[in-house]
Amino acid sequence: MSSLEQQLTALEDLDIEDLRQRWREFYPGQAPGLMSLELLRLAIGYKLQEQVFGGLGRRTQLGLAAFKSGSKTGRTSATPLPKSGTKFIREWQGTVHEVLTLENGQFAYRGKTFKSLTLIAKLITGTHQSGPRFFGLRKPGSSKAQEHG
Repeated sequence: MSSLEQQLTALEDLDIEDLRQRWREFYPGQAPGLMSLELLRLAIGYKLQEQVFGGLGRRTQLGLAAFKSGSKTGRTSATPLPKSGTKFIREWQGTVHEVLTLENGQFAYRGKTFKSLTLIAKLITGTHQSGPRFFGLRKPGSSKAQEHG
């Protein structure tokens, strides 16, 4: 059994006070008073796994932050993120360009990794372009304000 598995299993044996003490190892402040035993175990277990496997990607964090704030105009795009493995093919000035969506929400183009389609569109065209629009994820002429409507 791995160290992570041992730590996760050990959470089952902790009482509410012990779990609240473990909570403070991972989160600022006290655990909410009404938080159940099970939810404390899940939250601490998540943090233990995060230490081993890493946390959420930047795009997911931004999406959750916008959702949490109730913002419909947050920094995240209204354009849905393409699934991992999605390939975009775009012809530009006689050259075919292929972009692959990676599992971490980034994009592969010509052997390099990019954080956004917009960076790739700018590299291809030499001017600032909306990456989602350039690759056909948004209709020409649509704006974020219209999409959030």
